[in-house]
Amino acid sequence: MDKRPPRLADDGPRAERPRARRPFRLPRANYPGGLAALIWLGIVVVPLYVLIVSTIQTRQSYLENGPLSIPDEITFDAYRTVLEGDFPRYLLNTLVVTVACAAIAVTLAVTVAYSVVRTRSRLSRRVFQLFLLGLAIPSQAVIIPVYLIITELQLYDTLLAIILPTAAFSLPVGVLILVGTMRDIDEELYESMALDGASQVRMLLQLVVPVSRAGISTVAVFSALNAWNGFLFPLILTQSPETRVLTLGLYDFVGEFRTDIPSLLAAVVLSIVPIFTAYLFARRQLINGLMGVGGR
Repeated sequence: MDKRPPRLADDGPRAERPRARRPFRLPRANYPGGLAALIWLGIVVVPLYVLIVSTIQTRQSYLENGPLSIPDEITFDAYRTVLEGDFPRYLLNTLVVTVACAAIAVTLAVTVAYSVVRTRSRLSRRVFQLFLLGLAIPSQAVIIPVYLIITELQLYDTLLAIILPTAAFSLPVGVLILVGTMRDIDEELYESMALDGASQVRMLLQLVVPVSRAGISTVAVFSALNAWNGFLFPLILTQSPETRVLTLGLYDFVGEFRTDIPSLLAAVVLSIVPIFTAYLFARRQLINGLMGVGGR
């Protein structure tokens, strides 16, 4: 006789058994990747270390112990030498050139990009292609024509001789960035403002400029970096110490028979601080603007 208890009828689907959890495993260590990262870190850190340490020691200590040595005595004589010289005047000239180039490049790039995006005619496309052609022309290839034009305009050895060509060579990239940014603006916004009776100037100032702030910031930062680090135009188009900028002012610490390395590197550090500070405040807009270059 079968004494097993009768099987009860299933009231519903059987409950699934909980799956066994797999044991947690640490990812495998990527030793080649870690070694490559350490090498790259050394490539980046060592020059910065040499740059900073060399400015807080005397010239004699630098020559005797070398650039990688830890200084026995910390001194700021190199910074004092730089600030007591013509560095403030070079800094002021560079600030004037940088602000003027950024303002000219942003103003012209905004208007040109707006006309290209809104006109949509064959002429506007040809103008856009002409600006893109400027990306393929290096400044070194046209330095002689630029020199002749500046001389004929009687602008040689003035700050305008640096500002105008530097702003001109920043325009192609600025137009490219802003065309991609403005193409992302919804067409319904233009139509809504047109129904309200807005003119093209009002659309540009009240709609396009606020919406394109990221792209405009990108153009401003890019133009400012070009002007701040510019060397060719100041070298060829200026001559007197009154119009000298930072990139040329560094030669004050390089003589025929000696070079004051600590003072030279101190001037480099002081010239980096303003533009690096500006980048810290505008880095988010710069990244957002570069992401929108492609457009729709």
